[in-house]
Amino acid sequence: MLVLGIETSCDETAAALVADQIILSNVIASQIDLHARFGGIVPEVAARKHVETIGYVIKEAIDSANKTPAEIEAIAVTAKHGLVGSLIVGVAAAKSLAYSLKVPLVGIHHVEGHIFANILSNPKMPMPHVCLTVSGGHTMLVYVKDFCQYEVLGNTLDDAAGEAFDKIAKFLNLGFPGGPIIDKLSAQGNKAAFHFPRPLWRSKTLDLSFSGLKTAVINMFKDKDKSKLPIPDIAASFQEAVVDVLVSKTLQAVRQKGVSTISVSGGVSTNRRLRGVFSQICRQEGYQVFFPQPTLHTDNAAMIAAAGNARLRYGDVAELDLSAVPSAPLKSVA
Repeated sequence: MLVLGIETSCDETAAALVADQIILSNVIASQIDLHARFGGIVPEVAARKHVETIGYVIKEAIDSANKTPAEIEAIAVTAKHGLVGSLIVGVAAAKSLAYSLKVPLVGIHHVEGHIFANILSNPKMPMPHVCLTVSGGHTMLVYVKDFCQYEVLGNTLDDAAGEAFDKIAKFLNLGFPGGPIIDKLSAQGNKAAFHFPRPLWRSKTLDLSFSGLKTAVINMFKDKDKSKLPIPDIAASFQEAVVDVLVSKTLQAVRQKGVSTISVSGGVSTNRRLRGVFSQICRQEGYQVFFPQPTLHTDNAAMIAAAGNARLRYGDVAELDLSAVPSAPLKSVA
């Protein structure tokens, strides 16, 4: 089935065509340069840019796949979990297209899209498995029982891991987005230079928390001359604390569910230290770990189309009154 995916949950305007888990096109218009001056995403600015860009991105996705609108068999759109103004733009475009083309419409939870980014990248990935979705807006541990069958094991209680990276980078005047900058600087620093807290690290809960870690870093250096700070050491020590928490909680989830496969998705899955630690520990303990292909790490529409294709097999179709919901639980298909 040829599915058009649309993703506008945050600051990327994206559209893709996927046919039975084969990516025919995957177009992403980033707004990073637009928001960099503010040190973070400005929701109103993001929504207005989506309005300007969405039509061109959808057209490019169709044209670059050498398809026509008439060949599209279904529309999948991120309708849940994200910035409400941004979500509304994508949902409105998807409903208009579904109505005019007379094809089914599927509403997708953004985190489900990230789960399918890994499934799309690794078609032979075993089921069930534990997926760590970690990005600027989400940090969640999900037990993936089968396609579209989920049990949420843990969630961030405050800041997402990627959000903490961005806020520390902003505090240190490093730029935006903070994750890649801190990752690069960490390679030059000593990860043991400072011992920052690991919130909930040793607790039995699978929930996560990064606000206390962020606050601890800021409080330690808030009265210091930032031009004289050992920035690489701070970056490496902060990153190590985040990685310790993410890896330990994921391994705790794997042991709890009795599975041997892990998938890691979302923008923070590109972090070299996180990937390295996961790969090393999984080799030592006999687990498999999977990461998405480079074009599917961050927000994209191919993963939304893939999730939509899977839900269509269950007959999970939305009505044309589909709404954008900024905060919603991840649910299994009925």
